[in-house]
Amino acid sequence: MRKRLTGTVTSDKMSKSRRVEIQRLQRHPKYGKIVRGRTICYMHDEDDATRTGDVVEIVEGRPRSKLKRWDLVRVVKPVGGAEAEAAKAGTAGATSTGESETAAEQQS
Repeated sequence: MRKRLTGTVTSDKMSKSRRVEIQRLQRHPKYGKIVRGRTICYMHDEDDATRTGDVVEIVEGRPRSKLKRWDLVRVVKPVGGAEAEAAKAGTAGATSTGESETAAEQQS
């Protein structure tokens, strides 16, 4: 059985590769304080489907390079969604500006 982990994409600057950070909380063995830990994994993303901030599910795979040993299973939660698409198209900025002008006219 291959390991499956869920983490957040922290870097998408490489071609077909992503840096994924898996957060964990664990109790310190001696002092009992909850300590934050993280694991950094490099995954293969054939279609460049993920962006920084996406929550993804990854699975253990064969070594593809010096660091890459994980494959993308699915994007659990993409960043932004419809709002990000509207921002790319430039419609979100025009809408928010129009709303602020309308609010300013109503106040005066």
